[in-house]
Amino acid sequence: MAKQLIAVMGATGTQGGGVIEELLARQQFGVRVLTRNPESDKAKALQAKGCEVVQADFTKPETLEPAFKNAYGAFVVTNFWDPGTMASETAQGTLAVKAAKAAGVQHLVWSTLPNCKEISKGKYEVIHFTGKALVDAEVKAASFPYYTFVEAPMYFQNFLGMMAPQPMEDGGKGWTMPMNPAAKVLHIGDPVEMGKLAARVFEHPTTVGTGKYLAQASELSSWQEMIDTLNVQGHHFQFKQVPNEVFDAFPFPGAAELREMMNYFEDYTYFGPEADHMLALARELYPEGFTPFAIWAKAQMAT
Repeated sequence: MAKQLIAVMGATGTQGGGVIEELLARQQFGVRVLTRNPESDKAKALQAKGCEVVQADFTKPETLEPAFKNAYGAFVVTNFWDPGTMASETAQGTLAVKAAKAAGVQHLVWSTLPNCKEISKGKYEVIHFTGKALVDAEVKAASFPYYTFVEAPMYFQNFLGMMAPQPMEDGGKGWTMPMNPAAKVLHIGDPVEMGKLAARVFEHPTTVGTGKYLAQASELSSWQEMIDTLNVQGHHFQFKQVPNEVFDAFPFPGAAELREMMNYFEDYTYFGPEADHMLALARELYPEGFTPFAIWAKAQMAT
């Protein structure tokens, strides 16, 4: 018998790529790659590994429903920072959910984040969190036979990209942030390992496919703890806290969005008030745990 198919959106990205890697390794399901560009090198490499590759482009909504056709399950994730998509994450996610439902998907796994606006009673919006969270209602209303919400952590990989250490005034390197470095409020992890959790979710629909929320993270940390870990490994990084208005004036796109996010973290933590419950459900399903920051950093941030 042919294996049931899991359609993976964001397949050439971090979370989606991790889901595909784990599904291929576990061999419980067939894998369908949903990508904007089926002719890309990444898409062709996945095809060579045995994945089916189809086009799914938010700017061409007519491609979405056919992309989900005959798939048992679907992992759906959107990317706030992707310049190639035209609509908001709420609009993208809603399109994907409706297309998956129309195509007959039985188990939808939606990668969401906390509704910061609701949690903070309007104090913070944090669009790249809340924009995802607003899709949750669409998922619930769609009445899939099984549906699950997963939440990814603050990416370790941020230290290699948008939050890489920058030159400091004294000639060293480090981070200038509108945040108390000692605040232990950051749920951190490697989002590639979302695949380990998502694969288990698809394998246990009756356990967690009833609208459960699961959070993937390696640990709860502070900026200072992460910097101390890196410095023990041979780095010489620093941290400087600055007022909100100073950070907002920094000349890079998204400064105000990142500042609001940091403020939200300090008040509510990354995953918000339901963090412990969501993390506990993930541990029950994946008791092996996820890679600690120290191990990841030693491999990925060599001195």
